[in-house]
Amino acid sequence: MSVTALQVTSIIVNGLQQGAIFALLGIGLTIVLGTMKFLNLAHGALYLIGAYVGMFFAVNRRLSGGTLSDMGFQAIGLSATPVTIGGVRFNANILLAMVAVVVVAFVVGALMERFIARPFYDRPETAQLLVTFGLALVVEQLARAIIGPTTFQAYGPVLDSATVAGQFSLWRLIIIAIAVAVIAITYFIIEYTDFGLVVQAGTIDSEMVRLLGIPITRSYTLVFGLGAVLAAFAGLIGGTFQTVSPTIGTTQALIPAFLVIVVGGAGSVVGAIVGGMALGMVFAVMQQSFLTQWANIVLFGSVAVVLLVRPGGLFGSVEVAE
Repeated sequence: MSVTALQVTSIIVNGLQQGAIFALLGIGLTIVLGTMKFLNLAHGALYLIGAYVGMFFAVNRRLSGGTLSDMGFQAIGLSATPVTIGGVRFNANILLAMVAVVVVAFVVGALMERFIARPFYDRPETAQLLVTFGLALVVEQLARAIIGPTTFQAYGPVLDSATVAGQFSLWRLIIIAIAVAVIAITYFIIEYTDFGLVVQAGTIDSEMVRLLGIPITRSYTLVFGLGAVLAAFAGLIGGTFQTVSPTIGTTQALIPAFLVIVVGGAGSVVGAIVGGMALGMVFAVMQQSFLTQWANIVLFGSVAVVLLVRPGGLFGSVEVAE
């Protein structure tokens, strides 16, 4: 069966969209893992928080089964004048949602670093895994208790009544552009600022950074907060295309994030970007082919091939490989 130009374009757009989500997740996880040597299994929970916060601010959804619905609450869904960008008219609350996600995620990330991660920096990796996995379960159950187990449909684009053909695809391009801008800003911060130099030095030898008198503990809080913001922003983007439920933190975020840093190399921001985009494209090709049921198998198979050829990842250091 021949493939049309429209189908190829659709695969590319979907691949870029999924790749941007994977890259944001991978960058957030790799800077925490590389700088602090802290394995955060609660990374997916931050994705979950971002998706729900985005939904609350972006649209008006009636809840069911949770504490908020029992009290008669609905998602915030503040009324706003529709905004038109490139022919797409949508509720301006999506812009408010982006700001809210950044603020909420940074605060949550900073609190996680101070009260969850910091006491376990010098503990064995198994202790880190257990405490962060436990935190992920707590967040998931809190979502079920407060909001309910309902699976909500994707909330983007947040269009008004004047929906026309092609707007959804154009919204994907807008979201991809926003995600790429966030990735570019993060890359600039890591590569060209004093804070980024501390992060990179900490990735190589955090003990030496500490001996040089640099307040790396303060940097740890900022790093954890930045990683949380990236994961939550990925959740916001994912929520505009995928269903939102209490389980998405694990199924849609945590596993892909680890696959990205395995492919790209632990501690490498460039590796997370390249790995995320590559895996996103592979996933999109499989999802839009007649082999949809093989998508996850091919995804894991691709990661296995990379590990066989480059055990340390595409951009991983020799030390990581050893």
